[in-house]
Amino acid sequence: MKIAKKLAVAACVASAFTMMNTQAEETKAPVSVSQASTALPAGVTQGPSIEGVTEYRLTNGLRVVLFPDASKDTATVNMTYQVGSRQENYGETGMAHLLEHLIFKGSKNFPNPTKEFTNRGFRMNGSTWLDRTNYFVSFTATEDNLKFALAWSADAMRNSFIAKKDLDSEMSVVRNEYEMGENRPSSVLMKRMQSMMYDWHNYGKSTIGNRSDIEHVRIENLQAFYHRYYRPDNAVLTVSGKFDVQKTLEWIVKDFSLIQNPKEALPAEWTVEPTADGERVFEIRRKGETQMVAVGYRIPSALHPDALGVEVATEVLADSPNGRLYEALVKTGLAANVFGYAVGAKEPGFVIFGASVKKGESLEKVKDKLIETIEGSLKQKPMTSKELNRTKAQMETMYERAFADPEGFGVGLSEYIALGDWRLFFYGRDKTKDVTAQQADSAADKYFVRDNRVVGLFIPDDNPQRAEITKAPSADELLVNYKPQGTAQKIEAFDSSFDNLDKRTQRIDIGDLNIALLPKQTRGETVTVCMKFKSGDEKNLFGKANLQPVAAAMLTRGTKTMTRSEIEDRMTELKMAGSITNFTTTRKNLPAALELVFDAMHNSIMPQDEFDQFKKQMQVMIESMRDKPDALAQNAITQHFNTYPKGDPRYEYSLDESLEQLNKLTVDQVRAFYKEFGGTSRGEISIVGDFDPKAVEKIIRDDYAKYVSKAHYAPVVTEYRPVKATRVVIDTPDKENAIIVARSVFPINDTAPDAPALTVANWILGGGTGLSNRLIERLRQKEGLSYGAGSHVRIPAKGDNGSFVFRAIVAPQNMLQAEASARDVIAKAIKDGFTDQEVEEAKKGLLQAMQVARSQDDVVARSWNDKMENQRTWAFSKKQAEAISKLTTADVNAALRKYIKPDEITFVLAGDQKKASQKKQD
Repeated sequence: MKIAKKLAVAACVASAFTMMNTQAEETKAPVSVSQASTALPAGVTQGPSIEGVTEYRLTNGLRVVLFPDASKDTATVNMTYQVGSRQENYGETGMAHLLEHLIFKGSKNFPNPTKEFTNRGFRMNGSTWLDRTNYFVSFTATEDNLKFALAWSADAMRNSFIAKKDLDSEMSVVRNEYEMGENRPSSVLMKRMQSMMYDWHNYGKSTIGNRSDIEHVRIENLQAFYHRYYRPDNAVLTVSGKFDVQKTLEWIVKDFSLIQNPKEALPAEWTVEPTADGERVFEIRRKGETQMVAVGYRIPSALHPDALGVEVATEVLADSPNGRLYEALVKTGLAANVFGYAVGAKEPGFVIFGASVKKGESLEKVKDKLIETIEGSLKQKPMTSKELNRTKAQMETMYERAFADPEGFGVGLSEYIALGDWRLFFYGRDKTKDVTAQQADSAADKYFVRDNRVVGLFIPDDNPQRAEITKAPSADELLVNYKPQGTAQKIEAFDSSFDNLDKRTQRIDIGDLNIALLPKQTRGETVTVCMKFKSGDEKNLFGKANLQPVAAAMLTRGTKTMTRSEIEDRMTELKMAGSITNFTTTRKNLPAALELVFDAMHNSIMPQDEFDQFKKQMQVMIESMRDKPDALAQNAITQHFNTYPKGDPRYEYSLDESLEQLNKLTVDQVRAFYKEFGGTSRGEISIVGDFDPKAVEKIIRDDYAKYVSKAHYAPVVTEYRPVKATRVVIDTPDKENAIIVARSVFPINDTAPDAPALTVANWILGGGTGLSNRLIERLRQKEGLSYGAGSHVRIPAKGDNGSFVFRAIVAPQNMLQAEASARDVIAKAIKDGFTDQEVEEAKKGLLQAMQVARSQDDVVARSWNDKMENQRTWAFSKKQAEAISKLTTADVNAALRKYIKPDEITFVLAGDQKKASQKKQD
């Protein structure tokens, strides 16, 4: 099922599960955290269990899915309601999503939950899709945190305020989110495509909703929607991570068992979309720099027998760089990029293919070739075993990687719960192994046909080609004879304290190559690799710094022995996810993965045709940025703070300069650069996870340590240089979104005594992990001006070029008010200072957030690279944490006033000035 890929990507899962050849069994529970021995509280019944994931049910119908995993010191509570945009009525589009926002505004017993989330260092979010809405919080695994998360989830179910005052402020925030999508050609194109596919079914309405519905929705309608669908018998509570099953069940019973369902039954649904009866074509004409063409088709439900065949056919056609569309359009130079994805849903969904085309080139030719390849390629040349096996391997890895991360898996199960049952994850995983090329070819032949196609206007036809979509079985029918495969794993309860990170890490230096190896047991035997190689100095990099990212991007596009496609296939085979210098894989595959990376670093030939493709893609990307408010604002702010001469490695190139340099660039220049500067014998390599340290060290010594760069190396350090503040206004006509960026610079580094105090000051002012800092509370929570606003401070380890940066996303008509509010917040903070309560809450939240970060293997690996580069260990971080814990309110206020000075902050405003001026006149 395509949702497996959505789950893995959405949850940012970067690990892989290796038990591919074991049979999945419906098990009771893992031995390490046993549900089998759990004495069920009164009113709780135990349901199915697969590979350590177990379902329970309360008498009020609430389903509870528990996935205990002690490998990380974190836990996640995710509540899924089986209601999404599909259930919205006329005039109520976007209601499910708007309600998602209002839930975080508070409830009877938790009037300000986001503030408490921040105080506790929680990460929280919600999301809305076609068939479901979910809310999750992730946190340091303590009993107090878990009890708080469960109690809040229960109170939010029936006691949320859903108040008019909150709707008044949040409506403009959601509208701002809507406007963000209106700025992106791809988003606008996909939303229109969706609406053209359906005449009657609500899948034709974008989840974000219609602008007028967002602006005029009545609070009574929102309250009725909430009370109708937010109920125990329409919800599934998922808890994953480190927790005690017995205690958790008791807390769940305490918080949820007394919640009653409304007397009214859930509304019945009966709309069935008629079979499509002809091609549809549409055009969108707006200002922009990038051309796009898309072709869409309606497909069966994700529960339908044909669904897996549709997905495989889609991947074979749309994969880059191995897909047939890439071969037909990108390699021939017709298009810069191609894409394709299937949206599997509970009821008949859709699939969309598309291509990006450079401005000025023929869009018609691309459209014709796109349709010809989609609808004719698999008929003329049936799917090969190589294509099938590659796609199945990618899909299987996605499933494995998803299950390897308890936090991501717990949240991602929402996609399967939306289909009817969380066990569909395992069902889809197991069925993937059985799909055949014939099934995929047959599915493409059945649904990828002319009269089921959407690219434009309706065209009458005497000989229609129908795509009949038959009724799908229910989840219960699919699962009645299903026998799961696989068993639960034992994993290590790892202590991520500062001292233990140092204790468990093996530090090795081989010449100028610094290595940190942290072996430990992980779910799925996953391992994370981070590499950073260094060469060049201020003198020999002069005029060449722009070649570095191009050379890095070309390394995997062909070596002396492998093509780009073969490298991609090998990475899939080795379960590598990420780039060649920052990736995850498994214990079994790590040695081969390291050898593959070294081969790419040492033997890349940078083929001319691959360079031409890459160059064209970059040209289109840069050109597309020339009318985007966020890109233009960032361009302006970097140019204003450009204090080094052109050609210096620290010089920031403008968009126009970057495009000019790219147009002149040749593959010979890139090859020559890498011949001089390439090397792996100097830098840092950190590996965290399940692996054999001796085997890894041998590979590094035999290969990486011997590939020496020809270029002299010396660190290129950016020093503080004062820049006079100014205000820049950029007009972006006809853009529905605006961006405000502000920056100031000051001398500081992370060894400064007041660096911890400045970090805490920014946490209160505009940092934090939720919706509780002064800037976001003013601009979003109180005034409803911005979907996203916040600040951060950069405190370097080398040099002393510190900076403060503020960003806000707003509607053009709110741009001036948002600027004034932001300036006012900063000025008042400096004038009046922070309170004792704010400082204590910030210290607690920051320290807990740091603790959560240390439980993430990728964060630990990246941190080790930084520490080795600066001759440090985790003892430095421990010292910083201790300094934070000892800070006083006076310390924090003094640091704020010392470094953040309103008259030294440059503001850049990019948006439609006509709309901004109209608002000012009003």
